[in-house]
Amino acid sequence: MNPFQKNESKETLFSPVSIEDVPPRPPSPPKKPSPKICGSNYPLSIAFIVVNEFCERFSYYGMKAVLILYFLYFLHWNEDTSTSIYHAFSSLCYFTPILGAAIADSWLGKFKTIIYLSLVYVLGHVIKSLGALPILGGQVVHTVLSLVGLSLIALGTGGIKPCVAAFGGDQFEEKHAEERTRYFSVFYLSINAGSLISTFITPMLRGDVQCFGEDCYALAFGVPGLLMVIALAVFAMGSKIYNKPPPEGNIVAQVFKCIWFAISNRFKNRSGDIPKRQHWLDWAAEKYPKQLIMDVKALTRVLFLYIPLPMFWALLDQQGSRWTLQAIRMNGNLGFFVLQPDQMQVLNPLLVLIFIPLFDFVIYRLVSKCGINFSSLRKMAVGMILACLAFAVAAAVEIKINEMTPAQPGPQEVFLQVLNLADDDVKVTVVGNENNSLLIESIKSFQKTPRYSKLHLKTKSQNFHFHLKYHNLSLYTEHSVQEKNWYSLVIREDGNSISSMMVKDTESKTINGMTTVRFVNTLHKDVNISLSKDTSLNVGEDYGVSAYRTVQRGEYPAVHCRTEDKNFSLNLGLLDFGAAYLFVITNNTNEGLKAWKTEDIPANKMSIAWQLPQYALVTAGEVMFSVTGLEFSYSQAPSSMKSVLQAAWLLTIAVGNIIVLVVAQFSGLVQWAEFILFSCLLLVICLIFSIMGYYYVPVKTEDMQGPGDKQIPHIQGNMINLETKKTKL
Repeated sequence: MNPFQKNESKETLFSPVSIEDVPPRPPSPPKKPSPKICGSNYPLSIAFIVVNEFCERFSYYGMKAVLILYFLYFLHWNEDTSTSIYHAFSSLCYFTPILGAAIADSWLGKFKTIIYLSLVYVLGHVIKSLGALPILGGQVVHTVLSLVGLSLIALGTGGIKPCVAAFGGDQFEEKHAEERTRYFSVFYLSINAGSLISTFITPMLRGDVQCFGEDCYALAFGVPGLLMVIALAVFAMGSKIYNKPPPEGNIVAQVFKCIWFAISNRFKNRSGDIPKRQHWLDWAAEKYPKQLIMDVKALTRVLFLYIPLPMFWALLDQQGSRWTLQAIRMNGNLGFFVLQPDQMQVLNPLLVLIFIPLFDFVIYRLVSKCGINFSSLRKMAVGMILACLAFAVAAAVEIKINEMTPAQPGPQEVFLQVLNLADDDVKVTVVGNENNSLLIESIKSFQKTPRYSKLHLKTKSQNFHFHLKYHNLSLYTEHSVQEKNWYSLVIREDGNSISSMMVKDTESKTINGMTTVRFVNTLHKDVNISLSKDTSLNVGEDYGVSAYRTVQRGEYPAVHCRTEDKNFSLNLGLLDFGAAYLFVITNNTNEGLKAWKTEDIPANKMSIAWQLPQYALVTAGEVMFSVTGLEFSYSQAPSSMKSVLQAAWLLTIAVGNIIVLVVAQFSGLVQWAEFILFSCLLLVICLIFSIMGYYYVPVKTEDMQGPGDKQIPHIQGNMINLETKKTKL
């Protein structure tokens, strides 16, 4: 029914209309009942919708699970830029639902909108996967393809978001409202089932499969793209049994025009002689039908409640960005299983699958039996409090990680270690420097230095003079260093004497969470080292030093190596999370060729399991907030504006991601302080939302529907009680 045709309804809930004013309605043909699932009241059509949602969410969350690491390690952006682009993409995904809702409600209808925008979605995945191929152009090409692909994905996923959930709700008859409520829980379960599987599998496709000697991001993006193709095919298969409500006119435009006319009309008639009206939207009555005005009243009442909601999403969506960046600084070895940092996100959908039935069938029922009215808005407020606690726990974990992380050199500082590769002790002294006492002890041959020594500079760069005492020889050498860097002073045999070289330990060795290795070759021949099937490096002869290489965490008992005339293997042992290792290839007369191993940067000591409490808290908050809010938005929406209100709900997620983007770029806070800031902001917002919710009375279905005509659109909201009583009378 088109709510903008004044005389189509026989009556409204708020204004009696004479029956003579309404033309007789032609008899409608009997509606063929839609097939049900196993004799229940659930339409068979929702099975196609739920499977479609499962595949689409697999596609979206699978791609998104590896996105922050793709920005860091493939496009080589820094953490703040990666976080900002990640949340800019997330925000765009939740802005486009407004466009999707407008297209569905005013032009194509929900079914065609889902079909057409799913095609755009698939195209975005194809372009995104091409942008992750190392052989396809340089970094500029990769960046352009990635941004274009992400934009199309955002348009596709955002455009269908408000349509799919509402389209599923459209399959139910009004008398099956309880089944429809259960459907939203099943719908949310399908979302998290897809997310659960994809966030577990795609990090494995990224890390366990090597493409062109690197992590295989192209495969990690390509498989989710294939699932989106399957989602489109499954949805199209159910076309013949869907209930497809026709578009009801340009609802979004009509709403804005109605609101604007009411405001401008009130402004023009602000004279004290003109009688006041009960509601500010009543000033639109001269131009717009009462039915539309009632619907807009209901819409604006719910939208007012939405104002504080973005802050919750600002916290929830950081699981894929800030919390993943926190995880790469932790040890993923759980004993029975080794988790990649981006796999930790699998906890969220896994816990959702556990918590939804737990809350529905246990916790909510126990609360009800205690006589507590646990309304939808109260559930959402408690969800906010749980998210606050989650970020407080995340801040505590971040503080503990910082305590275990090696300090970084500051301005006019360098960190220096000495590697003695000679056959006897060497005494190293820094000449003419206040800190020479740090290096006066003799260093044994192949001694594993316990730590770096900090040296202070007088300027940003400086030449240091070293005195080396070896046997009866005294040698002086000079090396230049620059502030904020790590260096290794390598002492090597040079005939009957020794010499030294200063090696800069580049920043690549301290990439958060990644295992990195480098080699020093003491042999007189070049050595080729195969670290994996697709990763190899060459180390020059006579104390050649290789560049750092990032490798997967794990045991390396037999790494294949070869010189021009010999093949051999080296036992590198365990290469753990976050560590940087130096291997010196030596030829010992008794033991043959082997690798002497030293740990430049120690492995991450804090277990990734410490993130479990914060994930449990934020997921419990999500179940109470998001699942409840999804059903609440549908139940409180006027029938002509359900997709619009769903889009508005998703728009709050977009604004939440913008909040994270702004804080990441401009706050300048250390990470634990940023977590505390978000926690405190949400606590304040929760208080404001609780006050707003206290004065809101959700409207029940029986209060929205007139007794005479079940086709009358639902008029939501707690309108003026006196007027409602009058209508019922």
